[in-house]
Amino acid sequence: MEANTVLIITSNDNDALMIEETLKKARDGPFITARARDLSAAQNRLRRGGIDIVLVDLFLKDSEGGATFDALFQLKPSVPIMTLCDEENEATAIEAVQHGAQGYLSKGYFSNTLIPQALRSIIQRKKIEEALYVEKERARVTLESIGDGVLSTDVDCNITYLNPEAERMTGWSRDEARGRPIAEIFHLINSDTRQPAKNPVEAVIADKKNMALYARSILVRRNGYEAPIEDSAAPIFDRNGNVTGAVVTFRDVSETQAMAQKMAHLAEHDYLTGLPNRLLLSDRLSQAIAYAVRHHSKLAVFFLDLDNFKHINDSLGHGVGDEILSEVAKRLTSQVRHSDTVSRLGGDEFVVLVLEDTDVEHFPVTAEKILRALAAPHHLSGNELHVTTSIGISLFPEDGANAETLIKNADTAMYHAKKKGKNNFQFFNSEMNARAVARQTTEVGLRRAIERDEFVLHYQPKVDLESGKVTGAEALIRWQHPQRGTVLPESFIPVAEDSGLIVPIGSIVLRKACEQLKKWREEGLAPIVVSVNMSALEFRDKRFSRNVRQLLQETGVASHLLQLELTESALMRNIETSIAILRDLKQMGVQIAIDDFGTGYSSLSYLSQLPIDVLKIDRSFVHAITGNNDNGVIVSAVIGMGASLSQRVIAEGVETKEQLDFLHAHHCDEGQGYLFSAAMPAEEFGRFFTAANSTGIGCLQ
Repeated sequence: MEANTVLIITSNDNDALMIEETLKKARDGPFITARARDLSAAQNRLRRGGIDIVLVDLFLKDSEGGATFDALFQLKPSVPIMTLCDEENEATAIEAVQHGAQGYLSKGYFSNTLIPQALRSIIQRKKIEEALYVEKERARVTLESIGDGVLSTDVDCNITYLNPEAERMTGWSRDEARGRPIAEIFHLINSDTRQPAKNPVEAVIADKKNMALYARSILVRRNGYEAPIEDSAAPIFDRNGNVTGAVVTFRDVSETQAMAQKMAHLAEHDYLTGLPNRLLLSDRLSQAIAYAVRHHSKLAVFFLDLDNFKHINDSLGHGVGDEILSEVAKRLTSQVRHSDTVSRLGGDEFVVLVLEDTDVEHFPVTAEKILRALAAPHHLSGNELHVTTSIGISLFPEDGANAETLIKNADTAMYHAKKKGKNNFQFFNSEMNARAVARQTTEVGLRRAIERDEFVLHYQPKVDLESGKVTGAEALIRWQHPQRGTVLPESFIPVAEDSGLIVPIGSIVLRKACEQLKKWREEGLAPIVVSVNMSALEFRDKRFSRNVRQLLQETGVASHLLQLELTESALMRNIETSIAILRDLKQMGVQIAIDDFGTGYSSLSYLSQLPIDVLKIDRSFVHAITGNNDNGVIVSAVIGMGASLSQRVIAEGVETKEQLDFLHAHHCDEGQGYLFSAAMPAEEFGRFFTAANSTGIGCLQ
C-alpha cells in the first residue's frame, strides 16, 4: 500500500507525538509524518510538495484562528486540511470546515485507532475529487473551445447548458436560456418546406437513441436571422439507464453549402468566361434531344473556332488572349435567345446549342449574326483587334442522334469552313464525314510512317540561268506507303501541319538531306546546295537552332551547303523572334531563302533587316508570264528587289520556253521546274547533276 505523508502543524509536542504514535500503529498505513511548529515553517514545507494531508492547530505563535486555515488553503487548495481543536475552540474549527476544511480532530481523542482510517479515507476522497475536477475542467474547456454549438437539456426538454458557440448561434446567453424549453431557444424549420421542424431532443429522449447529422434544418436565431445547420443529438443516461436529458451538437454550414455550390458551378462552367463547359453542354444537349423527339422539333449545334487566335496569343500574350475570349463569350451570348446555350469547350472553341426550331432557315440567320458580331473590332489593352470565326453546324435529327455525334459532326463542318477561307459557316454533310475519316486515317498512317521510316526524299534541280549549270536541289518529301505506293506531299502535309506531326517529319527530312549531302561528298560529287522547306511550327520550336547546329556537327556537312526555306507568313508572325533565329542560323553559315515570295504579307523595312540569301518567286507569278509583258510585272519587280538587296532570285515552276526567255531577259539568277527536270530519287539526281554540268541543260543550249 502506498505511504501517505501527513504534515502535523502544532507547537504542542505532546499532541504531535500522540498523533505520530497513533499513525505508526495504523493497520491501513503506512503513514509518513512531518512536523512544523508555526505557520511560516508549515508554508515552507507545503511549497516543497509531497504532502497528502495537513493536521493543523489553528492557534500558533505566528497565526491563529481562521486566518491560519485561510493561509494554508490558499497556498495548497488541493491538499485536504483537518484542524486540531479542544472543546473551547470548536466553533473556530466548524468555521474552518465551512471555509473548506475536511473536518476536525478533538484533543483527547488523538490516540483513537479510527483516526488513520479516517485520514486515508479523506485523502482518497480528495484525490477522487481532484480527478473529477480535472475531468470536469477538461470537459468544460473543450466545450467552451470547440467550434460547434453544444447545448444540453433535462428530461423535460428544458435548457440546462449552452456553450459559447451555442450562445452565439442562437442569440441566447446561457443564463437567459437556462430552464427555458428547447423549442424556444433552438428554433428549427425545414429548409425545403419552411415548416417548423421536429426538435431532435424530443426524438432522442423518446427513442433513447442517438440521432445523426441532418443537413436540411435551418436555425432561426433570436433576432430572426436564419442559418443552415447540421445537428446531431444523443440522450444522457444515469447509472440505472434512465434518460435524464439530452445533448445536441450543431454547426453552421452556410460556408460549406456555399463552397459546395461554387464547386458544383465550377465543375460545370468554364473558369474564364463563366459559360457552361463540355460537361454541362452534353447534359443540356441530351435533354434538348429528348425534348425534340417528343415535340418533333429540330435543334442545331454550332461549333465555333476563332480564326488565327493563336497569333494573338503569341504576339500579344495570353492576358490579351483571355480578354478576347471573355469578350467573344459576351458577344455570343448577346446574339442568341435565353433558351439557347452558349458554351466554351476550351481554348478558342465554343459551341452554341440553338433550340426548338422547326424552320431550318433560322439557323443561317443566327450564324450570320454571330459572324458579324464577332468580326466587329475589339478594343482591348490599347489595341484594336479583329477576330473572325469559322462555324460548323449540325442538325438534329439529320446529322446525329446523340450529343457526342452532333458535336463531332459540327466540328467536322467547322473544319470544312476553315478550308473554305475562314469567317464563314458550313452545314455538315455526309461527304465531310468521309473526308474526316480519311484525314484521321492519314494521321494514323503518318504516325506509323514516322515509326517505320517510310519517308524518302526526291531532289529537284535548281539551274543557273546564265551558265546552264545545276547549282543545287530542293529536297522534296515522298511517303512510301505500304499499300498506296508513293504519296506526294500535298496529300499528307496539311494533315501533318494540323496534327503537329510536321515537327518530327521536318526533323526527318532535314536529317535525311544532310546525310545525303554527306554521301554525295563521299561519292566525289561537286558541292551541291540542298534546300529544305521549314514549316512555321518547326521554325518556332525553341530547340530549332540547336538541333540544326547539332545535326551539322553529327553529319560533318559544310553549313553553307544547307539552305532553309521559310514562308513570309512564318517569318512575319513574330518578327523580332524570327530575326534572332535567322541571325543565329547565319552565324552557323546556313543559307536562308524566302519561299513563295509575294504570296504573303511582309514589310519591306523588315525584309531589309532579315539576313536572307535567296528570294523564291512563287510559281503562280511565273505561270502568269505570257506574251503580254504586263503579266510579268510582279516577277520583274521581285527580280529587281532581289538585286537591290544583294539577294539571289529563284523562279519556281518554270515549265515553258516562253517563261524561261522572260526570266533570262530580266536577269533572274536561277530557275526550277519541269522545263529542266522533275524531282527524282537521290541516285538518279547524282547522275543528272554530273551529266548536266558536263554537257549542259538542253533547253538552255
